[in-house]
Amino acid sequence: MTTYTDPPKESFRLSMLLYDTRYRSMTIQIVALMGFMLLAAWLISNTIQNLAALGKPIEFGFFHEAAGYDINQTLIEYDNQDSHLRASFIGLLNTLVVAVLGCVTATIIGVLIGVLRLSKNWLVARIMTVYVEMFRNVPLLLWILLAMAILIESLPQPSAFRGDDPAATMKIFDSVAITNRGVYVPEPLFSRTLGDIHLFGQSSFRMDVSLDLIAIITVLVLSVLAVRKVTARAERIQNATGLRPTTWYINLGLMLVPVAILLVALGFHFGYPALKGFNFQGGTHLRNSLIALWLALSLYTAAFVAEIVRGGILAISHGQTEAASALGLRPGRIMRLVVLPQALRVIIPPLISQYLNLTKNSSLAIAVGYMDITGTLGGITMNQTGRELECVLLLMLVYLVISLIISAVMNWYNNRVKLVER
Repeated sequence: MTTYTDPPKESFRLSMLLYDTRYRSMTIQIVALMGFMLLAAWLISNTIQNLAALGKPIEFGFFHEAAGYDINQTLIEYDNQDSHLRASFIGLLNTLVVAVLGCVTATIIGVLIGVLRLSKNWLVARIMTVYVEMFRNVPLLLWILLAMAILIESLPQPSAFRGDDPAATMKIFDSVAITNRGVYVPEPLFSRTLGDIHLFGQSSFRMDVSLDLIAIITVLVLSVLAVRKVTARAERIQNATGLRPTTWYINLGLMLVPVAILLVALGFHFGYPALKGFNFQGGTHLRNSLIALWLALSLYTAAFVAEIVRGGILAISHGQTEAASALGLRPGRIMRLVVLPQALRVIIPPLISQYLNLTKNSSLAIAVGYMDITGTLGGITMNQTGRELECVLLLMLVYLVISLIISAVMNWYNNRVKLVER
């Protein structure tokens, strides 16, 4: 009788790292990684040595020096004697403001234009096509400069609002002043305020957070949770009986009544802008630089978003539309309830790239004098302190972190709406 035994296992030898296909690819990757790390270490070491020889070692103590310059549009309190770190923080907040406003506005306009490009109305579809081709084929910087020029040249001066027969008048019940120096809108005020919370003490990141705002946000969140519970209950009843109870007036009351009661309790009122001297005083001042940058970024990015939306809608089978029509749904409801929810799975991934592009393109704000993080940290602070490497590296890190946060949020949402296989 013959006995079969397994062949003896081959012992490991160093030559197998090169000649054995099981190990060779890993060996090459490790060697390439070590080479890259050595090259990076040499570049960093060489840079540090050269800067030290020039008397400019890498250090960040300059952030504690007085900035010495003003910032025209700020969300929180700032003085030119504050540190460069606080000036950079103000610039970061300004960047986040225009990025958020731009992403929201570009999405709304882009979705609308993308849908209208598929309209059966020849004129509407051609107008939307002209819009898309015009905006996406002209550099963004030119649109920013054009928007700024239009705001400055076409809008009236504050002096035009003076006199018994003024050449210009305030809009919306005399509450909004649109001038060539910016737009003045009513400012929300509270006569029975809850006060402020002082965060971060006297550091460069100090800010005052209104307790009134926190209370309003808390009430709104609770209202949304209540609306979701009412909607979930209506869906359970519909699944059980086939009849869905009317809930819109309950949801409307849950959203409006609690907030209205809170606003009355806090003594909510508006502080209106008024012409005093050579300019308007009071209210909230939105400068032309912010408005021009916001409009240009929104309209420019909306052209790309529109094409993404159009492509996502065309990716949905026409049978979906036909089936919805057979059920008696109108075209508007078909688009809102059937087509767009499915198209989101195609739209979201490229939409992330457009949000990232808009955020990075906001660095062009310096062209119209809007002081974002590029204008503060990468502009005046860098020129005053002479710390080019530190400022540029920090600026790159800021944009990298913002982009990663946007990507993380959008990828989370993409995972929420994608199809789940069973």
